Amino acid sequence: QVQLVESGGGLVQAGDSLRLSCAASGRFFSSYSMGWFRQAPGKEREFVTAIKWPGGATIYADSVKGRFTTSVDNAKNTVYLEMNSLKPEDTAVYYCAYRISARLSEYSHMYDYWGQGTQVTVSS
Repeated sequence: QVQLVESGGGLVQAGDSLRLSCAASGRFFSSYSMGWFRQAPGKEREFVTAIKWPGGATIYADSVKGRFTTSVDNAKNTVYLEMNSLKPEDTAVYYCAYRISARLSEYSHMYDYWGQGTQVTVSS
């Protein structure tokens, strides 16, 4: 029903910034939420942030609060993740996910559709 494609990952140095994009297509409801998750090698998938539509309310993991910002451009069917002051511990594959419900959630099993992920590598 919904297809998601992440882009914008790459190799950067600590302190740099990156902007990830998640382009959505297909059929989706007028009310929904989008989440960002990340997974580093040998670690569990970790919640990063989520945003709901309509309204744009957000939640953030403590590890990224104050450094990362998520936003939605509904006209472009795109969700963004602005990452500032990147640290080596931010290195991971970043995934966007779509939830049919507009209720914000930090739990990956609550999301219905997932993108393929984009690699972010931060060197010291």
